Amino acid sequence: MSKNVQTLDEVTVMFAGDSGDGMQLVGTEMANTSAIVGNDIGTFPDFPAEIRAPQGTLAGVSGYQLHFGNYDLHTPGDECDTLVAMNPAALKTNLKKLKSNGILIVDTANFQARDLLLAKYASNPLEDYSLEKYQLFPVNITGLTREALKETGLDTKSIDKCKNFFSLGIIFWLYNRPLNYTINILETKFAKKPQIAKANILALKGGYAYCEATEAFRVSFDVKPAKLTPGTYRSITGNTATALGLVAAAVKSGKEVFLGSYPITPASEILHELSKFKNYGVKTFQAEDEIAAICSAIGASFAGKIGVTTTSGPGLALKTEAVGLAIATELPLVVVDVQRAGPSTGLPTKTEQSDLLFAVYGRNADSPLPVIAASSPSDCFNAVYEAVQIAVKFMTPVICLTDGYLANGSEPWKIPKVEELKPIEINFRTEPEGFFPYQRNPETLARDWAIPGNPGTEHRIGGIERENITGNISYDSDNHQVMTNLRFEKIEKVASFYPKTEIFGKEKGELLVISWGGTYGSIHTAMEKCLKKGLSVSHVHLRYINPLPNDLAGIIKNFRQVLVPELNNGQLIKVIRDKYLVDAKGFNKVKGLPFTSGELEAKFIEMIGG
Repeated sequence: MSKNVQTLDEVTVMFAGDSGDGMQLVGTEMANTSAIVGNDIGTFPDFPAEIRAPQGTLAGVSGYQLHFGNYDLHTPGDECDTLVAMNPAALKTNLKKLKSNGILIVDTANFQARDLLLAKYASNPLEDYSLEKYQLFPVNITGLTREALKETGLDTKSIDKCKNFFSLGIIFWLYNRPLNYTINILETKFAKKPQIAKANILALKGGYAYCEATEAFRVSFDVKPAKLTPGTYRSITGNTATALGLVAAAVKSGKEVFLGSYPITPASEILHELSKFKNYGVKTFQAEDEIAAICSAIGASFAGKIGVTTTSGPGLALKTEAVGLAIATELPLVVVDVQRAGPSTGLPTKTEQSDLLFAVYGRNADSPLPVIAASSPSDCFNAVYEAVQIAVKFMTPVICLTDGYLANGSEPWKIPKVEELKPIEINFRTEPEGFFPYQRNPETLARDWAIPGNPGTEHRIGGIERENITGNISYDSDNHQVMTNLRFEKIEKVASFYPKTEIFGKEKGELLVISWGGTYGSIHTAMEKCLKKGLSVSHVHLRYINPLPNDLAGIIKNFRQVLVPELNNGQLIKVIRDKYLVDAKGFNKVKGLPFTSGELEAKFIEMIGG
């Protein structure tokens, strides 16, 4: 029978199974292949919060959602067109994400009585007609993988580890993806284990051949390449983009980047990635704890390096006193906070935007610092690069906020040319004549950066209040007032160097949506849908949280209503209300998951009266 191929504009696929089923691996390979053939992509890896949850349980489900299309995408998709469920727990956890009449592929080998009990099913969903509204394709993926690999000489446990690639072969056939890219990856990855490489390749081809031979799927689908701006692209995650942004800062500044870090989910990959770039003027130090990590970075800054520390919410709490030290000493420092659901340990693998107020206000005394936020996985490169620019220009610590969704999600990234990046100019004070530690640049109010070992500019720093200009220890009340005001005014001056705030949509109207961080994609997609319906919705996405842009007040005044969607219980909205005395409304979600564009679109329509 000839293959019936239908062309689609976009598709969302999810792989779901036990944490040991390799769903992240095959999801990544599907994403990479889709990017290579020219599709725009958006991904959302969803990891279990427990490190070793019991196999087959709801707590142990790992998922990977991929959205690919022939146009510019901003999200990993709302509902899924296809769901691959390797066991009942994966089915139960993710079935609500599958569209009505969506394609549901299940591994029947794992739907035995014990599997159903672990997933808390009272009856077998493959037999009780509860899945009637979906296109159900029950496939014995485990059994077919064993049959395909029975001549490889591998034991059953090793063979079963290849079933994820059998499922990937099915999806490759269903969506007309080529096999050769993944085959090359497997041959390279397992070059020293050719038997393992061969087994996974056979499983991949086996899944593809199963669809060809059985004609289980009468229709396959094709998604044409997207029309992206010409250039060299790669698929990139937020954590990798953050690491490369710091590498770029080292190259453009001509100064060494020093990362002092302590491993913490979901920020650890930045440390792992940066450790590969020693030849680009990068040093990494895995400290014994969060406090040692940030203090080592402050020491590096004192010595003339670009000091950086990376963490997540609980780690930022431990670093707080040292952040205050960096503010008091007025040394450049970049603190990357990859936010996760809290409080305390919370949901370490789930995303949230719950550290904004902590970043802006969470220190003792009046201790202001700039706070900026990335908006997409690839934008993490730009955000952290800009954080370095601000830190060294204004001699201040800067907090750069990303989150778990951005850190682990991926998208195509147009690789910038080094010469196109804005310069990072660092000029150490070497002239001893007229030098004082707290003498300031009149434009930025930044003090001079004088490093140890330079004759005539020796000085002491520390957490005790310093005298203006001289830097001597001072307990004078009037001096403390002056220094507190100067530190505040310096941070306020950062806003005068921002670019003009961009408004998506009309400059005046009914509803202005103000967002920040990783909510950009879903909000922008929802706004585009509203504009196509002729609705009066505009969108401002904030890169700069503290200080806020100088032109934001004028923008807000041009709209009758203001809505602030956030993945928290309302944090930016407090800052907006306090600063502008506007009756902004909040739209909040704290489920460890990003917004869908559908729920946002519904809220926008509700706000403007249906």
